[in-house]
Amino acid sequence: MRGQDRRFSLRARVTMLAAICVAGAVALVSLGAYVIVRDNLNQQLDDTLTERANAAVRTAVVGPELRLIPAAFLTSADIRIGLLGSGGQLQVPDAETRPAVGQLELEVARGNADRSLRTDTATDSRVIAVQSGAGQALVLALPLGPTKRTLNELSVVLLLIGGAGILVAAIAGTAVARAGLTPVQRLTSATERVARTGDLTPIPVSGDDELARLSHSFNTMLDAVAESQERQRRLVADAGHELRTPLTSLRTNLELLLAASRSETSRLSEKDRSDIEADIGGQLDELTQLIGDLVELARQAEPRTEFERVELGEVVERALDRARRRAGDIDFEVDLRPWVLTGDPSALERAVLNLLDNAVKFSPDGSVVGVRLRPLGDGTAVVEVSDSGPGIADADLPKVFDRFYRSSEARTLPGSGLGLSIVQQAAERHGGAAYAGNVPGGGALLTIRLPGVPG
Repeated sequence: MRGQDRRFSLRARVTMLAAICVAGAVALVSLGAYVIVRDNLNQQLDDTLTERANAAVRTAVVGPELRLIPAAFLTSADIRIGLLGSGGQLQVPDAETRPAVGQLELEVARGNADRSLRTDTATDSRVIAVQSGAGQALVLALPLGPTKRTLNELSVVLLLIGGAGILVAAIAGTAVARAGLTPVQRLTSATERVARTGDLTPIPVSGDDELARLSHSFNTMLDAVAESQERQRRLVADAGHELRTPLTSLRTNLELLLAASRSETSRLSEKDRSDIEADIGGQLDELTQLIGDLVELARQAEPRTEFERVELGEVVERALDRARRRAGDIDFEVDLRPWVLTGDPSALERAVLNLLDNAVKFSPDGSVVGVRLRPLGDGTAVVEVSDSGPGIADADLPKVFDRFYRSSEARTLPGSGLGLSIVQQAAERHGGAAYAGNVPGGGALLTIRLPGVPG
């Protein structure tokens, strides 16, 4: 069956399906019409024959030896008539109009039955016998030829009409399949084009039916793939740009150390060597952080189908424990309310930790970083992290969550420029959002808003 399906196109299968459905419907209707007409004709024939037999018995036409019935009348009426005695003798007005008689007719003549009605296959006629007096029965026979000719003509007409209906259905099915499957053909061509060339140009869409919605969905998928590719290109370009500087500096320092170790005349002093080694260590740390942030961005971009129940307060507490170990003499002012959501606890902890590290980086020694978790009353809660630094310039506010973006103040500080991008991606992945602003009196205020329920 699978091989046969591959040999027939969808258009051919739609055409065949339409023709088969119409053929089945026409066959059922034709069979029903034929059976109904046949039964009605046979019933009319029996009613006519019975009525004529009863009328003949009631009138004086049935006289001795049927002499009062003209043979020409019987011939023109296509009726065969005879008077059957109980002994089996049959009186007919003419030898050519002799009806068929048998045991059923003798039973009527002998008084054992009031009447009989049967089909005689030898003469292809319908035979009826009714009592017409003591010891005799009137027998009438009517040929079935005209009725059969009518039924044959009806069957031919039904066959012709059915064949024409099937032909029209096949033509209509072909037209409908051609018109209806045009969007599918365009979609198939577009899919093959994308697979062959990588061209993500959307296909034209017309109408508002299911196929049009399928085309819209395909275009939406193409847009998503194009956007994903563009993000990947930007990420690779930005990552290459960010990696170039520390790699160039690292290579320069290493070449300087190698050159100094090979030359007897240009040896480095212990202070210069110590400075270069410290510079190499800082550059390696910067590369390690940058690569780790890139891996985290890629990990969060992966689709994840299974989330778990998360106590957001506990996530913030774990992030605070990690941040305190590297915060020096900076203090944290914490106010956490219970909040529960469904999500990835490790991604949320990394996002909160990035906010805390960012606040510590811009806060002077001995200052305070504020951390608050509070519900808003609309089915969401916010994690707010405020620092005591200079705040965010108005021109930088729309860009702080962009990948590799670093303000003029941040370029002299350690970091990859990806930390806040990770925060925003984690928030959006959990159905929330990330915001940047300033607190009155100075300092930045970074916020994550997440849906959930009070704990």
